[in-house]
Amino acid sequence: MVSVNNGEKETAGGVLAQPWLSVVLPTYCGEKWVATTLDAIAVDPDPGIEIVVVDTSRGPETLEIVARYADTLNLAIYQPVDIDGCSLKTNFGVAQAKADYVTWLCQDDLWLPGRAAAIRRWIEKDTSAVLHLAPTAIIDKDGERLGDWNCPLPETQDPIDPNMLCERLLVQNFIAVVSPVIRREAWIACGGIDPALWYSGDWELWLKLAQAGRVYYHNEVTAAFRIHGESATSTGSRDAEDFRKQLQIVIDRHIGVIDPSRQSDVRKLADAAIDINCALASAANGDASGGFKTVWAIIALGPIGAWNLIKYSRIIERVMPRVRAKLAGAL
Repeated sequence: MVSVNNGEKETAGGVLAQPWLSVVLPTYCGEKWVATTLDAIAVDPDPGIEIVVVDTSRGPETLEIVARYADTLNLAIYQPVDIDGCSLKTNFGVAQAKADYVTWLCQDDLWLPGRAAAIRRWIEKDTSAVLHLAPTAIIDKDGERLGDWNCPLPETQDPIDPNMLCERLLVQNFIAVVSPVIRREAWIACGGIDPALWYSGDWELWLKLAQAGRVYYHNEVTAAFRIHGESATSTGSRDAEDFRKQLQIVIDRHIGVIDPSRQSDVRKLADAAIDINCALASAANGDASGGFKTVWAIIALGPIGAWNLIKYSRIIERVMPRVRAKLAGAL
């Protein structure tokens, strides 16, 4: 393990106090993206924000870039030799984190100006909340903003109703990992990310946290999710059978939290969403044969069901940026 300041950064007054936020950044051969990612945080540096880098790269290039920020950012760098994969590395990073709240940042995603101040406001609103959610900007490989990905949740100052949150989440994961802020003890208590769920592990995590305590939705876009052809989700979705299985496991595990009187309706929407997501993944990989099945999955729900599926899945907001990026050659 290599540690830079080990989470304790020297300041004029001595050793830095306990961080108020830990940013877990798993990296793997991320030299193409990681400087841009860290630059976005360094624009408004806060010594109370700890960046927990968990690197398993084949060579030194990524950490050489990260180390350049040791004088600007509060870095804690780890190179575990016995774990690999984003889920395991993220769980490891959360375990090492020193702050009560953590947020998760992929090496190709970005913070937007004002995010640190926004997160501080969110946490101060309710220091015992387990999860803070927010919409996310979608950017292409060159950083151009393609649109926003919103959550189908009401704007309210009150905690989100857990039943409503679980119902809508079971239909579709509408949360990009770069935006949420999570209470560290809640992450650990619920078991974190299941490493067997290489695609849907974050989706299941939100469902577990939704049942663990108070959740808030803040209608502020403070982070950006990057879409590009080299991402793990893009390459992994090429295995159609395993991709479908990843989605189905989450629904089967958590449908029981829904009121029995609602389970049938929610499962219909969720099954239709799986059909659509699988067809879209196949189309992205050159097989457009599922187009008719996608249309039929929506029609078969009837007008109300189709409207709820479109609303909860945010399908237009998810698909159109990818279409624009594809047409512009930026995907």
